[in-house]
Amino acid sequence: MNLCDQKTIKQLMAMFSLNFRKEFGQNFLTNVSVVEDIADNCCDDSESTVLEIGPGVGSLTRELAVRYKRVIAVEIDNGLIPVLKYTLGEFSNVTVINEDVMKLDLEELLAPAFARGKVSVCANLPYYITTPILMKLLESGLPFDSITVMIQSEVADRLCAVPGGKNCGAITAVLNYYGEPRRLFRVGAHNFVPPPKVESSVIRIDLYKERPYRPLDEAIFFRTVKGAFEQRRKTLPNALSAAFGELSKEELTEIIVSCGHSPDVRGERLTVEDFRAIADEIYRRTRAES
Repeated sequence: MNLCDQKTIKQLMAMFSLNFRKEFGQNFLTNVSVVEDIADNCCDDSESTVLEIGPGVGSLTRELAVRYKRVIAVEIDNGLIPVLKYTLGEFSNVTVINEDVMKLDLEELLAPAFARGKVSVCANLPYYITTPILMKLLESGLPFDSITVMIQSEVADRLCAVPGGKNCGAITAVLNYYGEPRRLFRVGAHNFVPPPKVESSVIRIDLYKERPYRPLDEAIFFRTVKGAFEQRRKTLPNALSAAFGELSKEELTEIIVSCGHSPDVRGERLTVEDFRAIADEIYRRTRAES
């Protein structure tokens, strides 16, 4: 069964009286090579469990199932569950769950998988909810080995940006706090049915086993990162003034300069280590004044 064949996909949709649902960002891959490349690159250990988000009709799921020990596929669209039972029926190592991943207790769901060994994530994410899903995975605290996702290329530019570039943003710093992101390859719109209006990219995030950045207060660290980019055209002292009303602009300027930066530096110029150092100084200053 070639689940990357447009005719086959349309026949399946007709067989189960389904339509492509824009609200779920349903754009199914029609290029076998792309699907195989994603499956090949999503993790390094054939004994791994793979959490797949948004399996669609199961084209990527099948490739994951033949490469890895177990696949847990989470699909929000209940209309696709009968399709997946049909297309994945031959695979005893695949479990399909009809849930919204944003509402799932991932720790409970994946506890048995983590007890057995490595767990990686692989997904063709709906563009409208890419960042919330990534943040849920990262903030869960679960020891994922890697996260491989297909996302809008414009978003991939930000996620894989380097400090100092125009594409660097808060999500860039946050992602680099948790792991090392890299773009694997680009995927043109013609490789999907229906074709999206944007280009896509596949990225992989290898999560740190031991994070190299250890802020004194994680909440202050994230507050610093968020504040630096909420008004990204402003200099860092001005931007952080809105995020830390308990400190004056002069105090924030002193902190930034003490960490080795110019008073007119902007957030996009900073590395994760720079943000950690500034956040630590803010923490010390606010704690001393409280």
